[in-house]
Amino acid sequence: MKRKIAIVAGGDSSEFHVSLRSAEGIYSFIDKDKYDLYVVEFEGLRWDVQLPEGKKAPIDRNDFSFTVNGQKTTFDFAYVTIHGTPGEDGLLQGYFDMLHIPYSNCDVLASALTYNKYACNQFLNNFGVNIAQSIVMHKGEEGKTSDKEIVDKLGLPCFVKPSLGGSSFGVSKVNKKDELRPAIAKAFGESDELILESFLDGTEITCGCYKTKQKEVVFPITEVVTKNEFFDYNAKYNGEVQEITPARIDVDIAKEVQKLTLKLYDILEAKGIIRIDYILTKKENRTIINLLEVNTTPGMTATSFIPQQVKAAGLDIKDVMTDIIEDHF
Repeated sequence: MKRKIAIVAGGDSSEFHVSLRSAEGIYSFIDKDKYDLYVVEFEGLRWDVQLPEGKKAPIDRNDFSFTVNGQKTTFDFAYVTIHGTPGEDGLLQGYFDMLHIPYSNCDVLASALTYNKYACNQFLNNFGVNIAQSIVMHKGEEGKTSDKEIVDKLGLPCFVKPSLGGSSFGVSKVNKKDELRPAIAKAFGESDELILESFLDGTEITCGCYKTKQKEVVFPITEVVTKNEFFDYNAKYNGEVQEITPARIDVDIAKEVQKLTLKLYDILEAKGIIRIDYILTKKENRTIINLLEVNTTPGMTATSFIPQQVKAAGLDIKDVMTDIIEDHF
């Protein structure tokens, strides 16, 4: 009997459609000779499994099953590719833990921590990780911090971004002080908490990895080059970017980034595939590795960073997916 895998996608954030694209990628990557695959789409309280010929059936949330023609189907494993709530912030992980259904990504604590950019970066800063200067702001309290206080601490330009969420929704690069409040309002449209960060001028890179009981795998690094103000939604999804794998950086620096990525994986007690974004800056002829953010549910479309890095490593994405699934059995 082949294991039954639920590829869980959708969710309740602006990344809903990005998640569905990742689900398509994962469906194409997983070995169908070994597994029976079903895409389960979440949107609010609508949980549906996609069936042949465009049909759908509701998921029974009591045990994460579905019934068709009197035949009940349960799942052996959930490959979670919801970007945003409830699949990236720990909520869904807690649900699966209670049902004793293994899943592909980090557990409740690691998911909740990494989903909050400010909390995660401050936590990792305690382990000596370099981060940008930052200010956290909560909705309803934006008047407590003046524009002058923000500029005095962070300088200009600076970034305003939702502390919760991804895909650059709600993110702004602020070049002038009078752009601050519109940027803050935009970010609060995505999240009740936001983070303001100082601008780091350097080379943006990203590195993925995963670990199983048998091995650890760290992928080649990707360099991110865009003519846009920053790596925004259009750069990520509409081709307004160059993604160069392996990155055009010093070999020793690349090894240092890969070593740091594996170290952070252990500090966070991560599971499954994660991807960590960095920016390399220069100080007195030294290269400084600065953490941008940790992604525990990275994009998995055919052109996303992780599939690119898997290919550059000379690995088969089908084998990587099998590693992630079989590590739980």
